[in-house]
Amino acid sequence: MNFTRLVFPGITMIAVTYGLARYSFGLLLPNISKSFIMSDTLSGIISSLFYLAFCFTIIYSTVITTNKGPRPMIMLAGGFAVSGMLMISASLNEWMLAAGVLLAGGSTGLVSPPFGSAIALWIKAPLQGKANTWINSGTSLGIVATGLGAILLPLHWRYTYLLYALIALIVLWWNYRIIPKADDSLKFQRGILSAKGVEGAKSIIIGAILMGISSACFWTFSRSFIESSGEFNSLVLSLFWVTIGLFGITSGLGGTVIERIGLQSSYTLFAVMMGGASFLLTWASESTPMILGAAALFGTSNLFICGLLIVWGIRVFESNASLGIGLPFIMLSFGQVIGSILAGSMIEWVGYAVTFAVFGAISIVGSFLRTA
Repeated sequence: MNFTRLVFPGITMIAVTYGLARYSFGLLLPNISKSFIMSDTLSGIISSLFYLAFCFTIIYSTVITTNKGPRPMIMLAGGFAVSGMLMISASLNEWMLAAGVLLAGGSTGLVSPPFGSAIALWIKAPLQGKANTWINSGTSLGIVATGLGAILLPLHWRYTYLLYALIALIVLWWNYRIIPKADDSLKFQRGILSAKGVEGAKSIIIGAILMGISSACFWTFSRSFIESSGEFNSLVLSLFWVTIGLFGITSGLGGTVIERIGLQSSYTLFAVMMGGASFLLTWASESTPMILGAAALFGTSNLFICGLLIVWGIRVFESNASLGIGLPFIMLSFGQVIGSILAGSMIEWVGYAVTFAVFGAISIVGSFLRTA
């Protein structure tokens, strides 16, 4: 299959599931919290449901993708995204909101393994790493879209999610038209560990959990943190989010960076950068250049690390691409479940600044792990 024919609809589906259905929640959370009068702890618990749903659906998606090919799970992922965002838009209370979050969060788990498999099936081997990282960069495009929407279309959060659901429906139709059916000759062998074996798997599991814990605080509460300073108008708050997405687009170059400096150096560098973003926000949460700098650091490093986990996982589980993507992403989301709940509780206990410093330190500690 032509590279762009698969990658372009893949980018938009990732933009919808990760950017609109999942990560946009952090941008809209302050207004949602005001509508339902939610505490930071409750906000953290509900936010953790995105990642909890991911943990379950990615296991299901990995199994079904291995048996039936990528198409069914990509279609189901789009359906979950549409349904979840419609439910969030119509939510009457915290329970209905939580149910919508579960559906929307589940879409991300459903979509990751099949696109990794689709690339392994239909893209030539020399281009597979670049295809994976470019499709993964769709998250950034979704985040940029949510930020620009907040600037250009300052809708109530309910109407915003309704608009997102309509966009998701269009993207689902496009993928339905493009993604081919897999016949029996295109199915994968079931998950066998590569020659790197258990030791390689152990390292990626620990690294993914630590990166998940650290990143959850920034994704969920960074906008609330800078808004709490009272120094910024809605334009700056939205630009903060747009900056995360714009710099996250550079994660599409992840395959090239890994080829140039190696997997180990890439992982260490960007894990330190991600921790630095939280520290920068801690020390300068009232300075516009500094908060935008923190957004740039986080967007570049976090989205790059997500792409790097794909490359790393496939190298460890080289006989099964969907397993290689599924396992590290399950661990990443498991860490984000822990991180969201802990961050919400810590903010109520010790405040934003100390909480962000602690979670930044977790990423820097995790940077010392060996990738091979």
